[in-house]
Amino acid sequence: MFEFLQNLDSLHQGFWYIALGASLFFLLQTILTFIGSGHGGDFSTDISGDVSHDTPFQLFSLRNLINFLLGFGWGGVAFYDSIGSKTLLIIISILIGVGFVVLFFFLIIQILKLTEDNTFKMDSLIGKVGEVYLTIPATMSGKGKILISSNGTSHELQAMTESEENIPTNHSVRVIYIYDQTLVVAKI
Repeated sequence: MFEFLQNLDSLHQGFWYIALGASLFFLLQTILTFIGSGHGGDFSTDISGDVSHDTPFQLFSLRNLINFLLGFGWGGVAFYDSIGSKTLLIIISILIGVGFVVLFFFLIIQILKLTEDNTFKMDSLIGKVGEVYLTIPATMSGKGKILISSNGTSHELQAMTESEENIPTNHSVRVIYIYDQTLVVAKI
């Protein structure tokens, strides 16, 4: 199967072995990533066992080593006959390997920009407009309910008002502040 490698010089064979080995490992890593086994070969845990999720990637990781070797090996194979100097070929292959790692970082950063934090935070409702669902008693004397939208979802939340009059159902209100996990609203 690999008879063609026997007639090549040692540097060219080395590039082929690195390219094929890194490609095989990359393929395995990709398959494991898509089926959800662990971190797809990125084994970066602290000694205490806590997994660090502060940064999406580390410079020195198994995944980056494979990406570098993939670029290095295939770059050497692709340009072996084009470049006469072996030193220049190795330097170009190293640059291609580093380029693969940089490309991986760029792709991960772009993917992370697509993530969305849909965690509901009451503080984000200050200044937003909602609609009264159950009448809100005047002068903070009781609680009513409002319907308010946040991050594309509607929430039914308790509300109070400092107003001198009740705010009846179906009136629009604006959230002024939050008091003891209850929205304080004013009629619009």
